[in-house]
Amino acid sequence: MTQALRWLEAAGVAYEPAVYPYEEHGGTGHAARCLGLDEHACIKTIVLETDAKKPLIVLMHGDREISTKQVARIVGAKTVSPCSPETANRHTGYLVGGTSPFGTRKPLPVYVEESILELPEIAINGGRRGLLVRIVPELLISKLKAVPVSAAQN
Repeated sequence: MTQALRWLEAAGVAYEPAVYPYEEHGGTGHAARCLGLDEHACIKTIVLETDAKKPLIVLMHGDREISTKQVARIVGAKTVSPCSPETANRHTGYLVGGTSPFGTRKPLPVYVEESILELPEIAINGGRRGLLVRIVPELLISKLKAVPVSAAQN
């Protein structure tokens, strides 16, 4: 039982766990292939920091990349960049490859690519490497208070 699963259960969220053999640097493509899912519906949880060292999470389609310039504009920062694995772990309590937006060590602002909300179901990290949870994306708004944004690279 991960911290993310505890959080989901405490929040009354219905989820379906999906376990797969984790592969270092396999990413959402590997997870999608193992689970027979569309990579577009496998959502990655990316921990970023502003130039003022304020952490935030961006949820993005597995087959898309984040525009850090666009995220910086959205959050009103000069620049935004991915955290080092150690810094991401310090902010979230999760190892890179197992980072979930649920049950983070400290509350972080969460931004979700708006087109994710149009999907009927998503698979997102459940708090450890090799574990995704299948949920309806509306829960990102209702339970996480995620802010819908357009931050994918064109």
